[in-house]
Amino acid sequence: MAKHLSLQQIVTCGVEEDTAAAMLPPINQWLASLPAADCWRRLTQHLLKPDHPFPLHQLLYETTFSDWDTGQGPAPAWFPTDEQIQATNIAALMHKLKVESYPELHTWSIQHRAEFWEVMIQRLGIRFWEKYTEIVDFANGWEAPQWLVDARLNIAESCFQAPENAPAIVFQPETGALSTLTYGELHALTNRVANGLVDAGFQPGDAIAIAMSMTVDSVAIYLGIVKAGCIVVSIADSFAADEIAMRLHLSGAKGIFTQTVIQRAGKQLPLYAKVINASAPKAIVLASGLPPSLELRQGDLTWQDFLSPYQRFDAISCAPGAYTNILFSSGTTGEPKAIPWTQTTPIKCAVDGHLHQDIQPGDVVAWPTKLGWMMGPWLIYASLINQAAIALYYGVPTERGLGQFIQEAQVTMLGVVPSIVSAWKTKSCMHGLDWSSIKAFSSTGECSNPEDMFFLMSLAGYRPIIEYCGGTEIGGGYITGTRVQPAVPSTFTTPALGLDILILNPDNQPADKGEMFIIPPSIGLSTELLNQDHHPIYFANTPPPPLPPSPLRRHGDHMERLSNGYYRAHGRVDDTMNLRGVKVSSVEIEQLLNAEAGIRETAAIAVSPADGGPSQLVIYAVVTPAAQKHKATLRASLQTAVRQHLNPLFKIHQLMIIETLPRTASNKVMRRVLRDQYMTLSKDSDKI
Repeated sequence: MAKHLSLQQIVTCGVEEDTAAAMLPPINQWLASLPAADCWRRLTQHLLKPDHPFPLHQLLYETTFSDWDTGQGPAPAWFPTDEQIQATNIAALMHKLKVESYPELHTWSIQHRAEFWEVMIQRLGIRFWEKYTEIVDFANGWEAPQWLVDARLNIAESCFQAPENAPAIVFQPETGALSTLTYGELHALTNRVANGLVDAGFQPGDAIAIAMSMTVDSVAIYLGIVKAGCIVVSIADSFAADEIAMRLHLSGAKGIFTQTVIQRAGKQLPLYAKVINASAPKAIVLASGLPPSLELRQGDLTWQDFLSPYQRFDAISCAPGAYTNILFSSGTTGEPKAIPWTQTTPIKCAVDGHLHQDIQPGDVVAWPTKLGWMMGPWLIYASLINQAAIALYYGVPTERGLGQFIQEAQVTMLGVVPSIVSAWKTKSCMHGLDWSSIKAFSSTGECSNPEDMFFLMSLAGYRPIIEYCGGTEIGGGYITGTRVQPAVPSTFTTPALGLDILILNPDNQPADKGEMFIIPPSIGLSTELLNQDHHPIYFANTPPPPLPPSPLRRHGDHMERLSNGYYRAHGRVDDTMNLRGVKVSSVEIEQLLNAEAGIRETAAIAVSPADGGPSQLVIYAVVTPAAQKHKATLRASLQTAVRQHLNPLFKIHQLMIIETLPRTASNKVMRRVLRDQYMTLSKDSDKI
């Protein structure tokens, strides 16, 4: 049956009638005469514009692919041209290796892991004081490989290979003008920080915390600490004093960089005061918004007094396994896992950015993030080692100001967290902007929604979204996408190059849906934790590997392999709940309920009754004002959706309306916190 649209269908999408009448003939001609993929290319390249109403984008996509063979998996919303493929870093690598296809490249990368990492180290120009004698040594076992045996390096040096006059950071305060810092200027500031550390009495190997916003200064501080042979302790600026204190204690930090206040959306939020309340060691304090007469705690230093005037510094030579950064992962217990990054971990960041996000010299890379989340350090290394510029906007990422910054900074790779995109879509705040400089998006931090990701692609005239899933203990991603494969919203196309994965069902048999395990080794994978035993968390009691001797490494994600070979994430296996004897993922419930009218976002948790018995389903929901007035009606509609689309046995025990969902520094919903809150409230039945 021929595909055909009427004038009224176009007008109903919000298009002016005259405009709709002009675009209808070519639409129907292409729909009738071209294969779906070719038709969609024609529509997105020659007709659809970012400022067209989003319902029109949806209508044309759904109509174009209405007869798409679902055996091929979901329909892509972006197809690379031969020209686009040949311009990628992956194509250059394939040409060098004389590899004919991407699947062949991935197979080569996991069958020749040492050679893969050596090739990538050479491509990136990683600098060494002393060259390695062997890429990897397994003398300490497969769980703790030694990378770059006998080498000496300081990874910060590899961040300054671009020409000195090339842009290193493009930045803009919330109410200020766009500015640029060159590689030469960033290097000089980094060296002033490193010299300042020496002058302040810090020694190589000392742990020094950063609790700051992501700014030019904090990037230079981060690199200066590493260049001085010290260890960065990453602390999110949003943490309360007791959380800051816990991280300072776990890391043994001997100093901390912070700022007086955080300026956000016209408000000033105290930060230095929280650091003091955390009983922090010596603090170096940057003034931000408060009068210069601010009194410091005895022994603390102002940024001006700390910063050395000397702009040259010889980096401290380190062993590959020396720590560069201590980061924290939320985990499932009250105390976070303290995860050390070594001198080699940034190589994983840079390789992923080079191959999967396709970051090239001269690119401009933006990703709203913080140094307290692994994507902050990732952004530094993936951008600078690849000789690109970091784009930093100091304002709120959910407002139009960020979109204008993206336009003016000519961002070429924009990273997002899915909830940020959802906010843009709800507010319609990015309409009318020119994002044509963007070559690709990337998304991480939480499971994404296909409609929101399709909306994101439409904002830039359709560019691929590189879904990126990994973790702090991986140093990057284990599953992701590329710019050489068609992009389907909210799906991954491939395990990361240099890594492989295995999906197992509850019976530990290979399956298309189940728990995902990593097949090591890889540069970037953690080998120790500072405050816990590494082996029980990642390797104990994992199923036998398909190809010994490499063991399977546990990560805890629930993954589905689709019919086209792509993948879709379904949240954490530790967020799986058992309802009426049936296991179901929190994310699976949330994705269903988030599509209901009146819902902005939800979190599903299972709670055990105080007197024992089966788990009960509790839904926390952020809702529209109208829905808040009719809680009983909303609960009934959510219950209907659960019964109709998941399982008629599932019953919503309680609907809790909440203003915002609690999140970690990396923007993941803290369901454990919600469980604790609910159990506290349930002790007083009048409160719920």
